[in-house]
Amino acid sequence: MNETRSIKPSVLAPKNAARLARDAAAGLPAWSPTSWRAKPIVQVPDYPDLAALAAVEGRIASYPPLVFAGEARKLKKALAGVAAGEGFLLQGGDCAESFAEHHADNIRDFFRVFLQMAVVLTYAAAQPVVKVGRIAGQFAKPRSSPTEIQNGLELPTYRGDIVNDIAFTPEGRTPDPQRMEAAYRQSAATLNLLRAFAQGGYANLENVHQWMLGFVKDSPQSDRYEAIAARITETLAFMRACGIDSDSVPQLRSTDLYTSHEALLLGYEQALTRVDSTTGDWYATSGHMIWIGDRTRQPDHAHVEFCRGVENPIGLKCGPSMEADGLLRLIDLLNPDNEPGRLTLIARFGADKVAEHLPRLIRAVEREGRSVVWSCDPMHGNTISANGYKTRPFDRILREVETFFSVHRAEGTHAGGIHVEMTGRDVTECTGGARDITAEDLSARYDSQCDPRLNAEQAIELAFLLAENLKRERDHKATGLASPQGVTTGV
Repeated sequence: MNETRSIKPSVLAPKNAARLARDAAAGLPAWSPTSWRAKPIVQVPDYPDLAALAAVEGRIASYPPLVFAGEARKLKKALAGVAAGEGFLLQGGDCAESFAEHHADNIRDFFRVFLQMAVVLTYAAAQPVVKVGRIAGQFAKPRSSPTEIQNGLELPTYRGDIVNDIAFTPEGRTPDPQRMEAAYRQSAATLNLLRAFAQGGYANLENVHQWMLGFVKDSPQSDRYEAIAARITETLAFMRACGIDSDSVPQLRSTDLYTSHEALLLGYEQALTRVDSTTGDWYATSGHMIWIGDRTRQPDHAHVEFCRGVENPIGLKCGPSMEADGLLRLIDLLNPDNEPGRLTLIARFGADKVAEHLPRLIRAVEREGRSVVWSCDPMHGNTISANGYKTRPFDRILREVETFFSVHRAEGTHAGGIHVEMTGRDVTECTGGARDITAEDLSARYDSQCDPRLNAEQAIELAFLLAENLKRERDHKATGLASPQGVTTGV
């Protein structure tokens, strides 16, 4: 594991020196972890005590890194395979992590569902599935308005537990920098448990039947999952007979799970940005992968400035307002060396808009020969209101996924990933699915503090839809036959 320290390198790494020369030639200022502070910025909380904020950021800058440079490089290498059409990115987790809901059982249940989804996808695609959780850092949320009004009282909007409290009181909604330290501690504890699950035997394929959550056992997806699990068990028995087991092949008993979050609160990100002592490169050690949201992707603003300088894999949300020229400019800023695995484009258009907007972006990227991972976020463009709740109809989510795959088949490109807000809990936040959650059911177990999430059953149902599309893509590559055009029927 590579050591990552908050030190100033005495000698610039060759890559950093080349970047300085390239930036100078392009008229860009030299990058540093603080250069974002000279740029315009949006979606930032208004802290009333700037001295307290600086003190907290200073303390976090002295804390150990949450992740390590070598882990981020390993993820980038895996994503390079996805960009080449030789893998699939499974990215998912909470819309916004909660201090109050930080329980070992919740983390375990998320991990179990994630493993189930990955097994379904790996079996269908016969390719590696790169597992990246929205976890251990996904605390801050962009909002459409800086304030909200309830019963005539106007207060700052809730921006996630790392900033303020969901309780609608003047004290709760006042941004508090000490919450960043609480977020750091929770992230560290979550990572510790996830690493234990991933490397300590829980992820052993011998346990494939045991990952099924109790309430999912009675679902229509249970039989489909058990059929795959039975085939895997038969395969493992055959391999053992041949002298191959989890003792001799470590990949059968462990897995790699990476973390990700939106790099929204840049003071926190800067405090956890460190120099890798083996390369001299800067890394954001708050998570393995960070992304830029659709609201903060202005090329001359602070969030793009910060992300362009760290060596982590970077995600970029692409919404309906994204134009092809604007996307290419952002790619130039975020991945000027066209490094495979560096940049993931996360399409979040909405079921009714993806067919209109996605093809022109794909064509522009292909025309310029840019290496990217194309991932589908079918959640954020499909949010509606019902019975006083924000929700997402499951049929719209499936339709956006289907159209995403259909567009890529038509363009001859690789539909490389999925990015979803989900939980391992039995919540009722998205309508539809096999159990047909209705608008009237939303109040039963609506626990999200921000956006509606897929429950475990809906997440596994989505995995089977993805599996059918991945198998179709695999069969097409194997036969070389032309793929059918248009939206497929799915499950």
